[in-house]
Parts: sequence; C-alpha cells; structure tokens
Amino acid sequence: MENHTLNIDNRERLTVTAVTDVESANEETILVLLAQGGLVVKGQKLHIQKLDLGEGKAVITGNIQSAVYTEKKNKEEGSWLNKIFR
Repeated sequence: MENHTLNIDNRERLTVTAVTDVESANEETILVLLAQGGLVVKGQKLHIQKLDLGEGKAVITGNIQSAVYTEKKNKEEGSWLNKIFR
C-alpha cells in the first residue's frame, strides 16, 4: 500500500501525491486516481496546474470547496459512467 499526502492551501491550491491518473476534469469537478482509490475535488474555476505521473504528483488550483475520497474499484468493474451507459 503506497502512502500519499494531501495538502490544501487557503482553499486555493491542492497538492496530492501517489497519483496514478486523472479520470476526468472540468472547471467544477476533478477525479484524481490514487494508488489506494480516488479523490473527487469539487469547486469553481478548477485547473490542473501540474500533473506529473512519473513523480505521482498533481497540483490543482482554483476555488476548492471539497475533496472526498472514493473506494478503489477493480478495472473490470469499470467506471461509474460505464455502468450508466451499459
């Protein structure tokens, strides 16, 4: 199990480590995939300022309103969007 860190500065800058991918992103919601599950970041005017998958680090800026962990899903289960459109 890989440890990660999550740091939010003044609700304007979020830094997270152990990032494996970004599943989706827009100005209101960003879904970051971590080694241990997912992280849903919600807010306004969100922007991925830095994404380095080799380093496993993401920096998100904007008006951050929430950051919520999600459970890790098996790849064969697919994303929640795939389940909706089956």
